[in-house]
Amino acid sequence: MSSVSLAAASQIIEGAMACARKLDLQPMTVAVLDTGGHLVAFAREDNSGILRPQIATGKAWGALGMGRGSRELGRRAESHPGFYAAISVASEGRVVPVPGGVLVRDAQGRLLGSVGVSGDLPDKDEQCALAGIEKAGLAGQCE
Repeated sequence: MSSVSLAAASQIIEGAMACARKLDLQPMTVAVLDTGGHLVAFAREDNSGILRPQIATGKAWGALGMGRGSRELGRRAESHPGFYAAISVASEGRVVPVPGGVLVRDAQGRLLGSVGVSGDLPDKDEQCALAGIEKAGLAGQCE
C-alpha cells in the first residue's frame, strides 16, 4: 500500500500555510499522516494555540480511521451522537469531527493518508487543507 511521501507531505504543509497567509487567517497548525495513521510531517506557525497540534492531528486521524473527511464525520455525529461518543471513547478522544481533516488520494483514487489543519474557523481550515493537497498534485476527500 502506498502512503504519502515526505516530499508530498512537505508540499501539502507549504500549500496549506500559503493559503492561510493569503487569506490572513489565524496562525495555523498542519499535520500530515500516512495510511497507518503515523505522522509524516508537521508544522505549527508561531503563536498557534497550544491545543492546535492535538486538534489538527485528531482531525486527520479521525478522517483516516473512519474513511471519511472530518466534515462528514461532524454531520454524522449530529445524527448519531451515541455512536460518535463511543468512537471518542474507543479512540481515547483522538477523533475531532469538525471540518479540517481531509483524506489524501492519488490520481487513481488510492488512499495515501490524511491531513488535518487547525487554527481558524473549521471551514477555513478545510480550505487550507485542500489548497495544500492541490499544491502537492494530489486529490482531497472531505466527504
